[in-house]
Amino acid sequence: MIPFTKAHACGNDFLIVTEEAAAGLDWADLTRRLCARNTGIGADGIEFFSRTGPNSGRIRLHNADGSIAEISGNGTRCVAAWMAASLNAKPGDELHIETDAGLRVCVVNAIETTNGYTVDVTTGMGTPTIVPKTVLLADDSKVEGAAISTGNPHFVISVDNPQFRVHDRAWQIIGAEICMHPGFPHQTNVEFIRVVSPNEIEIRIFERGVGPTTSSGTGSSASATAAIALHGCSSPLRVVAPGGPQTVAWSGPGAELMLTGPATLIARGEAW
Repeated sequence: MIPFTKAHACGNDFLIVTEEAAAGLDWADLTRRLCARNTGIGADGIEFFSRTGPNSGRIRLHNADGSIAEISGNGTRCVAAWMAASLNAKPGDELHIETDAGLRVCVVNAIETTNGYTVDVTTGMGTPTIVPKTVLLADDSKVEGAAISTGNPHFVISVDNPQFRVHDRAWQIIGAEICMHPGFPHQTNVEFIRVVSPNEIEIRIFERGVGPTTSSGTGSSASATAAIALHGCSSPLRVVAPGGPQTVAWSGPGAELMLTGPATLIARGEAW
């Protein structure tokens, strides 16, 4: 039996499994099996965790399709909530989590236990890079956007309609094509942003290895980077995804992104 904890951050859900519990298993196969929505537990991915110190650990992320991702901002925050519960953490405590994109320091802002266990966390997301890019689609139409790295790859597209359509096509269709586009040899996450005000944007997310998803921490960070750098928005910026809002603070090129949002523990159990 494999012990697991399930958590979500704005609806972006993950299983947390210790490396010890998964020792000797094929992690990609295990992830596909346990993350299946109808025949497994259901999740967007598994964070495989190993403890490295009293308040520190190492995680390795597999997406729901079994592929490896460098980092998930929301997945990292879910692990921070799990660590906070196990350590009986208090507001102000720091949790240090190593990812394949580098160290992420998570600061516990508040803990709510009235209805479950929810932790509000601010995570340092590293320093983003941003490069304007044009993608040529299969029908020869062009999509203008920005290639942004927040430790993993993103392509951010600005739209001016509440349906997030691009060239009169659904964002899910455009996202699927761009995610697998040969211009992104390792595939890419795709975000669609709509500016609501200088301090708020709405987004939709097509996540590499997952598909359309309710939220993404790195996607929110990349979207905020594009909105602040290219579309006249200001920091701190409220980023509203279908799963709920997160806040991104960024003072500009060369500075670290700071992502704030909740993570909630859902359940613990054992899987075959």
